[in-house]
Amino acid sequence: MTDLAVDRSSPFNAEQVRQDFPILQQDVHGKPLVYLDNAATTQKPEAVIQAIVDYYRKDNSNVHRGAHALAERATDKFEQARVKVAGLINAAEPRQVIWTRGTSESINLVAASWGRSQLREGDRILVSAMEHHSNIVPWQMIAAQMGATVEPIPVANDGTLDLDALQGMLDARVRMVACGHVSNALGSLNPVEQIVRMAHSVGALCLIDGAQAMSHLQVDVQALDCDFYVFSAHKMFGPTGVGVLYGKADLLEAMPPYQGGGEMIETVSFAGTTYNQLPYKFEAGTPDIAGVIALGAAVDYLQSLDRDGAERHEQDLLEYAEAKARAMPGITLVGTSAKRTGVLSFLMDGTHPHDVGMLLDQQGVAVRTGNHCAQPIMDQLGIPGTVRASFCFYNTRADIDRLFEALAKAKQFLVEE
Repeated sequence: MTDLAVDRSSPFNAEQVRQDFPILQQDVHGKPLVYLDNAATTQKPEAVIQAIVDYYRKDNSNVHRGAHALAERATDKFEQARVKVAGLINAAEPRQVIWTRGTSESINLVAASWGRSQLREGDRILVSAMEHHSNIVPWQMIAAQMGATVEPIPVANDGTLDLDALQGMLDARVRMVACGHVSNALGSLNPVEQIVRMAHSVGALCLIDGAQAMSHLQVDVQALDCDFYVFSAHKMFGPTGVGVLYGKADLLEAMPPYQGGGEMIETVSFAGTTYNQLPYKFEAGTPDIAGVIALGAAVDYLQSLDRDGAERHEQDLLEYAEAKARAMPGITLVGTSAKRTGVLSFLMDGTHPHDVGMLLDQQGVAVRTGNHCAQPIMDQLGIPGTVRASFCFYNTRADIDRLFEALAKAKQFLVEE
């Protein structure tokens, strides 16, 4: 189990951190695993795995209202996780942290609840052209219902968001600007502070998709001044099936419930129903209690690390990998904006990304291939998808070396000289 009392403050030691992740200590196809699919999901430290086991072994009970010891223990850990997440992102109050099933549901909640109550015919929603489908489709769905439009904010072919174009698109009809903090497909690190200010300048709200940011960056929602910030536990070393919606309290208070059921009510009668206070108004039904508690353990784990050192280490990995890619004939990088984190997306001349990915897997190297749920930007670039190697602080330069050794072998097999 991870010892959170260990001093990891200086210097950051990736080899030491790797020992906290049991899944990394295995062979795949007879080769030591090199896991470079962190943008899809991060691996889990022993402390997170143990938190799930401990809940089911010792505390399994429904939360809130239970008049027995198990319910009290489960409720306390469940709500402490909310406090921990609020502290991690510097939310003003824990009640601004809403539990969901993931980033997708968080965005759907805002689109459905805020959108149905606020959007009108002719309103505009601006979404960056490199967004994950989860930050496009919910807006299209609510826009179709309300008579609004969804318009793409242009992105240059290197993956840089066009702020001048965004400025020209902003007017009084824009009600929401939705943008990823970090692109899952290209690794672009967007200037979200500036985007929030630009949206607010015309009275629009701003939602930031932080799914790809939380494992890499230290996020302060009050400093960002964003209206909503959304992310998933499984992409920040927690379990699948748990997500977070942060929202400004006045906005959340004004929004109607997203779903009906237990927990989200205050009183129910056939004459009418009144709804619970924040955050419970948006948390209908029995939640993933074990998952929320394990997310709390993931936050503890992150807070135990030298985050500045981890960020420097990840940036070194990206720069090292990019240099090796540029030195390898036949490799074309996709997404080369000046500010990026965590992702090396590329094509190999004369091959299909899927074939490359399969051959890398046979050598124990796990990457992702395809359009990465970002089809619009792939269509803009005129490609079917990419090979995506995505890094985390438990990766090392040795992992990058293994990636490029495997690519060289794949190239020998796939490309005719």
